[in-house]
Amino acid sequence: EAYGSDLREAFENAAKAMFEVMTDISTVRPMVRRSIVVEGEDVEALLYSWLEELLFIFDVELIVFSEFRVREIKRVDDRGFLLMADAWGEKFNPEVHPRKTEVKAITYSLMEIREGANGCVVRFVLDI
Repeated sequence: EAYGSDLREAFENAAKAMFEVMTDISTVRPMVRRSIVVEGEDVEALLYSWLEELLFIFDVELIVFSEFRVREIKRVDDRGFLLMADAWGEKFNPEVHPRKTEVKAITYSLMEIREGANGCVVRFVLDI
């Protein structure tokens, strides 16, 4: 579960939470930046796509991220929603980044996004 003052901040914190499951993100320096653009038919699909893309980059490039900035989340006509963001991190090094739990996938199971006057809450389940 991740919280934010708005949807963008909640998505940023969801990404932090996912990487915190994998390692201690306080040990990850923001040396490499990746720009990320993903789409989803609704905000739940957008959250899934966002986290899945970050996990894909980790799986392929072994980059662990610790800082995130969602620049924009917007509705795109009949295509649903678009997210544009940046993520900062560095190559995973087991001597520097303690290995915690392997995240295999993001799931839609129990996924929930609630926006209200007091901010936004996103809930999601990771397949570990």
